[in-house]
Amino acid sequence: MVAEDKLVGIIGGMGPNATVDFMSRILQATPASTDQDHVRMVIENNPRIPSRQLAMRGEGQDPGSEIAAIAARLEAAGAEFLVMPCNLAHAWQSEIEAAVSIPFVSIVDVSVQSALDRSDDGSAVGLMTTPGCFTAGLYQQALAASGRPVITQTPDELAATLSLVERIKSGDQSVEVASGLRTLANELVNRGAKVLIAACTEFPLVLDESMFDVAFVSSTEVLAGRTVAIALGTEKLQ
Repeated sequence: MVAEDKLVGIIGGMGPNATVDFMSRILQATPASTDQDHVRMVIENNPRIPSRQLAMRGEGQDPGSEIAAIAARLEAAGAEFLVMPCNLAHAWQSEIEAAVSIPFVSIVDVSVQSALDRSDDGSAVGLMTTPGCFTAGLYQQALAASGRPVITQTPDELAATLSLVERIKSGDQSVEVASGLRTLANELVNRGAKVLIAACTEFPLVLDESMFDVAFVSSTEVLAGRTVAIALGTEKLQ
């Protein structure tokens, strides 16, 4: 434990298993030998947040106000910075930032930076995500700003990805689900991707880098590592 450690607030529940996985990865990424060395966290694991996929299709309740309210509650509980282990929910980042006075660390920003750092200059980045996140354009915009070519999924591939993500959310972490997602990811590699961004926090529940011949950037793992660095004071907040 260091004197300048910071309390992280986690906007969770999207989905619950992904939030637990994120917390576990924070523990794994922390250089701790005693309880007191670990990161202090305050979490609202709120599965009642309206569906982000439906909202992005214009078919469901907008979740922005509820996500922002969670952020405000975490700040009131003492959080000194915020993170959110859900990629699509970052479509409502502006509402979060308007509701609090503490910094919000974007999973999109840290994942894109990791992909750029882990691949050769000019090489193509493969974006594996869900239909809602694709429609929001979060990663496409961030990657376009970097000047890197981006290989995206077809509409059919996005639909197949969402179907498998929904199975994971229902508790199915089978070999069949992992194999299906792996096949979809390798379609991007076959089209020229030299690094993959796994832009859904359900993906790492069944996939890991050992399954691929190219760099595999888990948005969950990258955000967990950045969270630890900020919380323990080895990296400054922007």
